[in-house]
Amino acid sequence: MKHLLTTAALSLTLGAGAAFAQTTLFFGEAGPNRGARAEAIQYFVDQVDEISGGDLTFDVQWGGALFKAGAARSGIADGIADAGTIIGVYFPQEMAAYGIADLPIDNPDPWVGMKATDELMRNNEAIQQNLADQNLVYIGTFTTSAVHIGCKGTSIASVADIAGKKVRGVGAYGKAFADSGANLVSMSIYDAYQGLDSGLIDCTQGYSYVVPALQWQEVIDSYTLMNWGQVGALGVFMNKDMFDSLSEEQQNVLMQAGESVPDELGRILSTDNDAAVEMMREQGIEIIELPEEERAKLVETGATYIDAWKETANGIGLDGEALLTEYRGLIDQYTAERDEQGYPWER
Repeated sequence: MKHLLTTAALSLTLGAGAAFAQTTLFFGEAGPNRGARAEAIQYFVDQVDEISGGDLTFDVQWGGALFKAGAARSGIADGIADAGTIIGVYFPQEMAAYGIADLPIDNPDPWVGMKATDELMRNNEAIQQNLADQNLVYIGTFTTSAVHIGCKGTSIASVADIAGKKVRGVGAYGKAFADSGANLVSMSIYDAYQGLDSGLIDCTQGYSYVVPALQWQEVIDSYTLMNWGQVGALGVFMNKDMFDSLSEEQQNVLMQAGESVPDELGRILSTDNDAAVEMMREQGIEIIELPEEERAKLVETGATYIDAWKETANGIGLDGEALLTEYRGLIDQYTAERDEQGYPWER
């Protein structure tokens, strides 16, 4: 596929008087240039620049300037951008392998989830081939962190409170809410503010750090901490044609920078999520902790969608059960590392 936008700019190295070729790649991101994920993207971009000594740089196009979230996979595969963020839940078939990180497995820890997901995506040959068939290369992963829910004019303190509410939710978490009686509304997370403000929805599933990033504190009255699981299938992918055209050294730079993201985003989320909840408290928003027995009901409801994911994975030629076993083993591995050594930024 022909790449549409990349430019290779020739510059003069001041002082040395020698010319060097600087490769500038276009990066598409549907979200705004604020919030924890934006910080992680900027960190990744800065790492690429630093590790490559300025040889490889990114021009980040924020706020859906190149494509919206629902068009990211084709936008990158077709070369509208060289690289960018793909949110797996918008592509349940094509990105089924990555969707394992969205399953309501009982693991709300962002760092553990990212490290397990990154290792699986980076090293599993079947997943790499599945992506290559789509003209994509995996570079690095993010996470939303734990899924919670904000509401306007109402609140959710138990599973029974879900019934009848108009809820924006996606993936297995949204479906589990629908199974609990919610009227599920299909809507991008970036449109949730308007949906809450207009009354189109009563509640939106989301994540603590995204509240200030998308200004939800202006339109919600309550925020329920569910401590259920996370949406971890969102990360950096690259157009394979463009990736293959780079030198081996440049490819290694991208992979090294991508591999460093979980530690940095984990550090960011450890403070940003707490700060967001405290900000909401200070603004008078009711903060509710879902009781353990209620959380267990959601975990049980969500188990149905783990089985459904395995069928989807099998349907595209992957071994769903084997991938799930490998992924759970990685979660156990990084949980043990956290418990024994602490988080990397605390060591």
